[in-house]
Amino acid sequence: MLLDTFRFIYNHPYNADNKLRGILRFVKWQINCKLNPYPIVYPFTGHTKMLVWKGLAGATGNIYCGLLEYDDMCFLLHFLRPEDVFFDIGANVGAYTLLASGEIGAKTISVEPIPSTFGFLSSNISLNKLEDKVDLLNVGLGNQQGTLKFTKSFDTINHVATGKETGAETIEVQVMKMDDVSSEIPALVKIDVEGFETEVLNGASDILSNPGLKAIIIELNGSGGRYGFDEEKIHQSLLNFGFKTYKYIPAERKLHPIPKHGNHNTIYIRDEGFVENRLVNARKVKVGRKEI
Repeated sequence: MLLDTFRFIYNHPYNADNKLRGILRFVKWQINCKLNPYPIVYPFTGHTKMLVWKGLAGATGNIYCGLLEYDDMCFLLHFLRPEDVFFDIGANVGAYTLLASGEIGAKTISVEPIPSTFGFLSSNISLNKLEDKVDLLNVGLGNQQGTLKFTKSFDTINHVATGKETGAETIEVQVMKMDDVSSEIPALVKIDVEGFETEVLNGASDILSNPGLKAIIIELNGSGGRYGFDEEKIHQSLLNFGFKTYKYIPAERKLHPIPKHGNHNTIYIRDEGFVENRLVNARKVKVGRKEI
């Protein structure tokens, strides 16, 4: 596990020009965790900061690697504008929300179902004084209103519980449709729901069919299999709505078409000309020692 972490940090694009510095940030954080039981305030980007606790992978990865999900976070930073609306579905502690609203100034609808994680998310919004830019929803999303049981002990990979996951390790959460979370149409949606993407998208037909939605960042890593979902059907459905699959190369400010979704995050885009124009004309953003 430790070797995998070192390998990830060493090969991360943010650390390409100084790989040792990323490893040293990891070591420094581990020492801090031994000596300091309290959260720290970490300078995230030029205009945002983040509360970081021991064991919060959704936060600590940004300490080691600047932007944990580098290509996708850079895409958000280069694509969004202050007049946009962004949906952060599965917000965790709010890294994407901070980038969208704290750095860019867009409005964010930030959805996080797990109450303890939602508390961390809320603290980050308060720390950055973003209450007027961010609507926080402590709910899950699905294809209809109701309730679902979620796991609560797996940090960034908490998910809708299966029949085998019951009792003390689960909580019951209110669920609504994405189409109902706001009357505004997002320009960009990020979906990270650990395999429940099929049901989330089934509750978003109005948003998906609206031309105002230009891009989706979605994680399709095979987790849908735990619910019997076929992620190839998600891919085909998004193609039917006019989206195509791309990889973003931040250093070039270019979209590269890819034939299908990957095993992690995939960017789906429609109205490519509009998106590409925004990407090449976006301002640079300061992240740590770098301008991206």
